[in-house]
Amino acid sequence: MAQEKVIIFDTTLRDGEQSAGIGLTTNEKLEIARQLERLGVDVIEAGFAASSPGDLEAVKAISAEIKKPIVASLARCYIPDVDAAWEGVRDAKNPRLHVFISSSDNHIMNLLRKNPEEVLETAVASVEKAKSYCDDVEFSPMDATRTDPEYLFKMLEAVINAGATTVNIADTVGYAIPSEFAQRIEDIKSNVPNIDKAIISVHCHNDLGLSVANSLAAVKAGVRQVEGCINGLGERAGNASLEEIIMAINTRDDFFNISTDVDTTQIYRTSRLVSDITGFTIQPNKAIVGANAFRHASGIHQDGVIKDTTTYEIIDPKTVGWPSNSLVLGKLSGRAGLKSRLSELGYSIDKDDLNEIFESFKELADRKREVTDQDLESLMSSRRRIADIPVIYKLEHVQVSTGDHEVPTATVKVSNSQDEVFTDAATGTGPVDAVYQAINRVVRVDNTLTEYRVDAVTEGIDSLGDVTIRIESHGDTFVGRGSDTDIIVASAKAYMNALNRAMAVIEN
Repeated sequence: MAQEKVIIFDTTLRDGEQSAGIGLTTNEKLEIARQLERLGVDVIEAGFAASSPGDLEAVKAISAEIKKPIVASLARCYIPDVDAAWEGVRDAKNPRLHVFISSSDNHIMNLLRKNPEEVLETAVASVEKAKSYCDDVEFSPMDATRTDPEYLFKMLEAVINAGATTVNIADTVGYAIPSEFAQRIEDIKSNVPNIDKAIISVHCHNDLGLSVANSLAAVKAGVRQVEGCINGLGERAGNASLEEIIMAINTRDDFFNISTDVDTTQIYRTSRLVSDITGFTIQPNKAIVGANAFRHASGIHQDGVIKDTTTYEIIDPKTVGWPSNSLVLGKLSGRAGLKSRLSELGYSIDKDDLNEIFESFKELADRKREVTDQDLESLMSSRRRIADIPVIYKLEHVQVSTGDHEVPTATVKVSNSQDEVFTDAATGTGPVDAVYQAINRVVRVDNTLTEYRVDAVTEGIDSLGDVTIRIESHGDTFVGRGSDTDIIVASAKAYMNALNRAMAVIEN
């Protein structure tokens, strides 16, 4: 007998973007959406179309390009929101409208300030409006795990009668415990007379660190759609981590006896892309995609893995797309070797791009004895960061004088899009601050640096340094990233990246 399928609903581009400090451009959202399509998720929630003109633009762009997955837009149970959501997804090959309203007494009294009957009527009217646009309608009672069960059953029955084809049980504040959550799903199945006419979905937050456990408990109880984000992104402590849910179902096929349509070999690539674009690094001990997920330090563990990998590894790293490092690249490597390795890492390169990438690769190889997969990923990320935004100003040269007995001083040379070149110098509290002060004398954008982080891309004295910064300008947050074997240069590149993003928004 064929296994039942679990629908994988990705909300990285909507709920994931609500992580504090993330602000994605339309092109960045498109790049993530393309990778999610390669990954094989069933639904991409492209955004909250009514929230801003930029979000509407992104939803429309994704709807126009993405063909295999369903493309959804979120909307409050508010008719103008539903109209905007439909405007966003109307050109999608497989459109979905996702409407939501609070259902708990806490939210109804303190947030909506309405009575329960008014809320129920609003929910039904919004589902009916969505249904007039689109056959595929999802409804979410927000804060469902703190909602009175009888009221929840009544609401679900009403919205299904109004046309909802998926009902999504949202653990909005991460309140549920797995056994309790599973029981709530069982109660819904037993007490909502028309529940067989809709797919039951869950959307779990991670405030108690239980979002994945709650999602899996719900799947075991009969839920057939799971919502989450790549790398567990999302508001506060985040959403359920999709890669963990997918691999739990994949690895424990004997327990769940269900399947997904996900290409698990795309998980590593998807995780790294989302991390790079959002500027949110992945903790080393993160399950499935963390740097230490398949590393063994204990002597006993190392001995076991040498004898048989299954002693301490329940997942073959290749299953989730971890690179094998089978090909070592260096300054004597040619274009064919570089293209082959990039292809293995999931990059599709045309001839013109390959020539440009090869030049950057050779520059890097001159400074490093061996170029690792992580170095290549950083190189490709740097190209994407530059290509994604208009380069209004470009860093040409950085020189720093510093030491424990002298004032840090930096000189920078910067060119603009009209090929004008500017040189200036400044002092600072340290070498990075001096560089930033010098750049500020040329690129006059009022901003406040809110985050500065340095990560080593690889191990060793010749490691690439990857710098991530966040600046605030005119009420918006902009992420900048830069990589180089020289941390000062990487810091300057990251700052220029953030400033160009800010200027692109300000000038528009």
